[in-house]
Amino acid sequence: MKYFKSHSEFLNEAKLSAIHKAAKKGSYPVTVVVVSNGSVTKQEIVNTPAAVPAVFNELQKEYPGATINIESKTGETLFVESVLNEKLARGLKPLLKLGTTITKKAGEDALLDLSDKFDSIDDEYAGTIASHLDMAIELMQDGYAGDATKKLKQFKKILKESSSLDSIPIKTHLSETEAARFAANKLQFEGVEIKSRLFRRYPKGAFASHLIGHINRINEEDKEVIKKLGWQQNYKGTDSIGKLGIEKYYEAKLHGTTGFQEVEIDANGNSIRILNSTPSIEGDAITLSIDSNLQEIAENAFNKYRGALVALNPKNGEVLAFVSRPNFDPNQFVGGIDVDEWKVLNDSLDKPMLNRAINGLYPPGSTIKPFVALAALENDIRKPPFNIKDPGFFTLPNSGHTYKDWKPYGHGVVDIVMAITISCDTFFYGLGIELGIKKLSEFLSRFGFGETTHIDMFGENAGLLPSPEWKQKRYKQPWYLGETVITSIGQGYTLVTPMQLAQAVATIANGGLMIQPRLIQSIKNNQTGKIETFKNKIIRELHFKPENLALVKEGMMNVTEPGGTAASVGAGASYKMAAKTGTAQVVEMKRNQKYDPNRMNERHRDHALFIAYAPAEDPTIAVAIIVENGGHGGSTAGPIARKLMDYHLLKKIAVRKEDNKAASLESEYHD
Repeated sequence: MKYFKSHSEFLNEAKLSAIHKAAKKGSYPVTVVVVSNGSVTKQEIVNTPAAVPAVFNELQKEYPGATINIESKTGETLFVESVLNEKLARGLKPLLKLGTTITKKAGEDALLDLSDKFDSIDDEYAGTIASHLDMAIELMQDGYAGDATKKLKQFKKILKESSSLDSIPIKTHLSETEAARFAANKLQFEGVEIKSRLFRRYPKGAFASHLIGHINRINEEDKEVIKKLGWQQNYKGTDSIGKLGIEKYYEAKLHGTTGFQEVEIDANGNSIRILNSTPSIEGDAITLSIDSNLQEIAENAFNKYRGALVALNPKNGEVLAFVSRPNFDPNQFVGGIDVDEWKVLNDSLDKPMLNRAINGLYPPGSTIKPFVALAALENDIRKPPFNIKDPGFFTLPNSGHTYKDWKPYGHGVVDIVMAITISCDTFFYGLGIELGIKKLSEFLSRFGFGETTHIDMFGENAGLLPSPEWKQKRYKQPWYLGETVITSIGQGYTLVTPMQLAQAVATIANGGLMIQPRLIQSIKNNQTGKIETFKNKIIRELHFKPENLALVKEGMMNVTEPGGTAASVGAGASYKMAAKTGTAQVVEMKRNQKYDPNRMNERHRDHALFIAYAPAEDPTIAVAIIVENGGHGGSTAGPIARKLMDYHLLKKIAVRKEDNKAASLESEYHD
C-alpha cells in the first residue's frame, strides 16, 4: 500500500498511470516534449513504452510548471498534460474528497483507498471506487488524441471571450449514448448540465458556400459591432452571428428576436424552476434569386480548376449563379472553428476562403476589347469602313518599340467588328493610342470598372482602373505611352473582379442600362406572412449611339461563329450567343520568349476568361467566368458558359462532340 500525503501527490500518480497507458498505445520511438511559455524547451526521444513514465517524471522535476506532451513518431499526440489536468480536476474531484491513499497492485489499475477514514474496505466498495477511477482515466485518455486537444483549445477560447454569467458548451452534438452516460454520472460534474439547443446546419455542405456564407461564435470584434448598432438586448443569449455572405449581409433579418427566461438557481448554479418566460421570434425567410440547378451545374463545371463565375439576369440584375472555387464547408464554423482547422484553410495556396467572385482581382485580358471598341466608336474613332492591315505587330510611334499580336504573321485586313471577333491585338494597340489613356479610363469607368457593383454582400473589391493621376500618386512616376498600349488589351495595371465583368457585359446586353446586381428575390416576415419584393435599381443609363452598340454586338456574336475565337463554344447551339474570350498573363514573359504552358509551373500559366450573353437578340442571361491558370478563354472558360446557357435556355445539358475538340480548335484561335 502506498500512502499519499497530498492530493497533488495523488494526482501525479494518477497522471503517471495514465501516461503509462498512453505510452503502450504509441508507435515507437516517441518524443517527450517540454513546452514552456509557448515554446519548446526540450525534447527527448524514448524507444520503449516502459521508459516513458520515468523520462516524463524526470523532465517534470527538471522543468517545474512546464507542460509536457508525448508525441508518436507519426506526429500523433498521445498525451497532453494540460488536457489531463483539466480532466483530472473535473473527473477525480469527487474521489479526492473521499481519501488520500492509493493502492498499487501488480497487473491492476490504481485503486483509491479510504484507510485513513476506515479500518477496512470491502471488495465490493473497492471495486466501485476502481470503476470510478477507470472512468475518470478513460475521460482523460479521450484528451490524448488531437481532436480532444483541439476542443480544449476551443473551450478555453470561448471561456476567455465569455462573461462569468454565460453558460459555456463543453461538448455539442452529443449522441444518445454520450448523453445517457453523462446523465448516469451527473453528480460528479457540478455546474454541468445537458441542454437542448438549435444549431444552424448547411445540408449541402460546401455548395454555394461563398454565396451563403456561414455563422460563427460572436467574438470581441462582433461585440463592438453589436454595441455600435444598438443590438445588445437582442443578442443576450445569442452566441453566433453571420460572418460571410448572405448570413452576414442579412443578419438583422435572419436573426429574429431573442426570447428570455427568468430562472431560479441554487448555490451551485443549477436550475431549479422557471419563473417567467418570453418566447423567441424566428427571423425572416429569405428567397434567393439563385437557380440552384444552374448553380450546381456551374460549380461542377469547374472540376479541378480554381476560379469564379457570376451569371446575371440583365433585365433585372438578379444573380442566377455565384461561384467561387475552391469553396469550404460552412458547417466547420458552426459553434466555432478550431484554430488548427482555420489555419489549414487560411494558409492553403488555393485560398478556399477567398471569395473570388467579388474579391478576386484579375487583369481582364481581351474581355476588355468590346468596351474599348465602343469607347472608340463613341469618340468617332475607327468607324467602318476604316480598317488596318495587320502585320502581326504594332510599332509605338517615335520609338521603334514593337508589341506583338497573338498571331505571329497577322490577321490581314481587319476592321473594328473583325477585331473583336478574332481578338486582333494589333488593331487595339493603335486604337488605344488614338483614344489616349484619359478618354479610355473615363469611358471604362462608366461600365463600373474601378468601383464596386453594390451587390448585397459585404467586402466587395473595387478593382483598379489606372490613370496618369493614379500612377503619379501610387508610384511617383509619369504615365508612359506604352502603358496605354497594353491597357487597351486588358493588361498592365488594370484589375477587375468577375462581378464587375458580369455587370459590364450585362450592361451591353441591356443596351446601356446598368442595373445593380442582387442576390435575393424576396424577404418573408414569418410572423405576419408579408412578403417584401425588390424593384430594379438602376445605377446609370449609358446612352450609346445605336449604330455603335450594334457594331460591338455584331463582333461579339461572331466570336462564337466559325472564324471566331470561341467557335467551338457556339457550335451546334440552337440560339445565338454573344461573347468575348480573354487570356490574362500571370507572370511577365521575357522579350522574344515563347509561351509554353507545358514547361511552366501550373500556377504561372495564363488565366482564362470568358464573358457572354444569350440569346443575343433578347438576352436573359449574362455570364462572366475566370478560370485561374486555365490557359485560353475559349477552350477552358467558354465550355463552362455553354453548359450554363444550355441549361438556362433549353433546360438541358447538351453533351456535344465539340466539347472534346475545344482545345485543338483553340490552338488556331488565341486572344
